[in-house]
Amino acid sequence: MIEDQTTRTSPRSAGEDGAGEGGGGGQEYALLLAPSANRVYADQAPRLAQAELTAFGDRVLHAGLRDVAEVRLGGLPYVGFRTARPLDHDDVAYVSHVSSAYALFAREGALLRPVTLTPPARYDDDLITIPKYAGKTNEQFTRLLLNLTVLASRRAAEMRQRQLVVLDPLCGRGTTCNQALMYGYDAIGIEADGGHVEAYATFLRTWLRRKRLKHTVEVTPVRRERKRVARKLTATMAPSRDAHRAGDTQQVTVFHADTTRARELLKAGCCDVIVTDAPYGVVHGSRTTEWAGPSRNPRALLAGALDGWVELLRRGGALGLSFNSHVTPRTEIVTLLERAGLSVVSGPGYDGLSHRVDQGITRDVVVARKPT
Repeated sequence: MIEDQTTRTSPRSAGEDGAGEGGGGGQEYALLLAPSANRVYADQAPRLAQAELTAFGDRVLHAGLRDVAEVRLGGLPYVGFRTARPLDHDDVAYVSHVSSAYALFAREGALLRPVTLTPPARYDDDLITIPKYAGKTNEQFTRLLLNLTVLASRRAAEMRQRQLVVLDPLCGRGTTCNQALMYGYDAIGIEADGGHVEAYATFLRTWLRRKRLKHTVEVTPVRRERKRVARKLTATMAPSRDAHRAGDTQQVTVFHADTTRARELLKAGCCDVIVTDAPYGVVHGSRTTEWAGPSRNPRALLAGALDGWVELLRRGGALGLSFNSHVTPRTEIVTLLERAGLSVVSGPGYDGLSHRVDQGITRDVVVARKPT
């Protein structure tokens, strides 16, 4: 028999009333979670995966999701859940988006029947995993934040078919941009550190050449009234020669500029979602035109940048922001977002996402929507 130790998070947790299709109807599933190089994050991954899967269930799954809970089978962490009917092809594709999804099984008595996942990987995953540097956001978490933000937007039902535009206005060396590319989206980034932009440009050129993908990468000045106000990295690529010939290309654009000037660089309504990891005030910082030096509190930066970011967001779009709650309390972040005209998303899937990163960082997440 398979060991089943269930952590209950609902009135009747997964597997409580029997396995398979008995005990109340529907189908039971177990989602095996991928290992994480970050042990602290791995310990919290089951709880975060439950929230993320719940958001998928509420927004896009057809099969009817309930009884989401952590289970341990054979000593390994899974997220168990029940559906009113078996997952169809589209449902499995959505579940494959879950950031920590590794393998999916339908539970049939004491047995697990494999269900083939179809992860949204337009390129090889080393586009995400190769870059290593201090301050890099955990790759699984980047994907989780992008997923939750898209699911909160009016484009949720189109996340697998539409070539969305993702903006990271504090993009660092491009982890969010690369995840957007993996999903088949276009990406825009803004980064004040010229060294980060150069490193990202070098990585993209090298990676695309090594993969022998048709592409262009160029860095050009951005001028306003004959004065250079920024530098712009523009990369265009396709996953194959056939895709390139068919015009099925993607573009990533990164500006070396102050994010408080985002509205000067980009047109209003240019992106579907904004996804960013605010400075934690511990390892790395941000700069603003009013104050030179590493910021230990993102409050001033957000106060100066949010209005411009919101103008860039299309109606019905969403903004997902992660931050260090030791530095800036969640209530202050919510107040800033609401003052900028956004509506904070709450409820299952979006509450209780706070988790420890290290001794000085407890990361929390707020997702907010722009009115339609």
